[in-house]
Amino acid sequence: MKRLWRLSPARIIALGFLTVILLGSLLLMLPISVQDGVELRYIDSLYTSTSAVCVTGLVAVDAGDTFTYFGQFILALLIQVGGLGVTAVGAGIILAMGRKIDLKGRLLIREAMNLDSGRGLIRFVKSILLTTLIFETAGALLSLIVFSQDYPFWRALGISFFHSVAAFNNSGFDVLGNFQNLIPYQDNVLLNLTTCGLIIFGGIGFWVIKDLWDNRLRFHRLRLHSKVVLTVSAALIVVGTLLVKLTEDVTWLGAFFHSVSARTAGFSTYPLGTFSNAGLLVLTVLMFIGASPGSTGGGIKTSTFFVLLQAIKAAATNRSAKAFHFSIPREAIHKAMVLTLMALAVVVTGTWILAALEPELRLMDVLFEVTSAFGTVGLSTGITPNICDLGKLLCILIMYIGRLGPLTVATLWYFGREERIHYPEGNIAIG
Repeated sequence: MKRLWRLSPARIIALGFLTVILLGSLLLMLPISVQDGVELRYIDSLYTSTSAVCVTGLVAVDAGDTFTYFGQFILALLIQVGGLGVTAVGAGIILAMGRKIDLKGRLLIREAMNLDSGRGLIRFVKSILLTTLIFETAGALLSLIVFSQDYPFWRALGISFFHSVAAFNNSGFDVLGNFQNLIPYQDNVLLNLTTCGLIIFGGIGFWVIKDLWDNRLRFHRLRLHSKVVLTVSAALIVVGTLLVKLTEDVTWLGAFFHSVSARTAGFSTYPLGTFSNAGLLVLTVLMFIGASPGSTGGGIKTSTFFVLLQAIKAAATNRSAKAFHFSIPREAIHKAMVLTLMALAVVVTGTWILAALEPELRLMDVLFEVTSAFGTVGLSTGITPNICDLGKLLCILIMYIGRLGPLTVATLWYFGREERIHYPEGNIAIG
């Protein structure tokens, strides 16, 4: 245990997620977790557990038709742990037991939450747990109004809490059965707006929610990070809604829902297998950008996308990059470029490998599937259950990378060797 504790925070976090995934896959294989007469292969259990812990929502088997109520509870628990993060959940348990978190534990929380400093960490963890409880309870009660019309009360209550947990944690799982997701409720305004609200607040990040609360929703008093996240999120939702409506035969509510959901949630109210290539491309871009730092979502993040746009603008106008009366640090621009290139490398490589393994599939479907896995979204055109075992293992790896983040995965190979040799700078022609 002491040897494990000496590992870097990134490695401990990576091992923590891997341990939860493997444990979850075993729990889902238990006879008490699987419905009578249903045969569940381990590769599908591992795929489901990975999808839940990485808050993705891609499914090789239907959760409603495959798992018992106990199995669905385990699935919801995995989604909750994955959404909040293994570190935050562990810290919450330690605090609930009345114990103190040591310096190493604080470093882990700081690394997992992408925080700049270690001040107020315990207070922040408590606020995360309280915020999650409030939003998920409110979402479940609003969802219950809808589901109680179609199911017995206790079953509707279970579905409502599962749906609320999945939506706030930006995971597109459902337990309605028959791979139907929310298609039966495509015209239900209350459920659509409740789901979108949970997705948006879960996707903007706990920092932003706290900042909004502390400043009583006054935009001009928010921190730079919060202003960037809220501005980019709103712009992506509006642009996404317009483009989906232009390319697909859906209602305005459906276009709005998919624009929100594509930003790492994975719920759908229309069958995506019927979408045109143009519509799928719009959703693919939204999935790649994803949610925001410190949230339950994935992707390269809205702040990364914003910094890249400002860097391009600065290069085109020969001026420094700035926003909201603040200069953007060069280190942030460099990090955004590296992260985006690494993310593109993962998506392109994954698409090529899966296309090679499944040559009969359309390239657009494959690209959509891989981007959905990387962005921990969960949207699919319907090809997931029929992918070969090697393809599923590939998607499992991509979901894992997407949840940890490409930069975090890259640092796992760093062993702390100092660079002792420095060379003179050379000139390289660019563009």
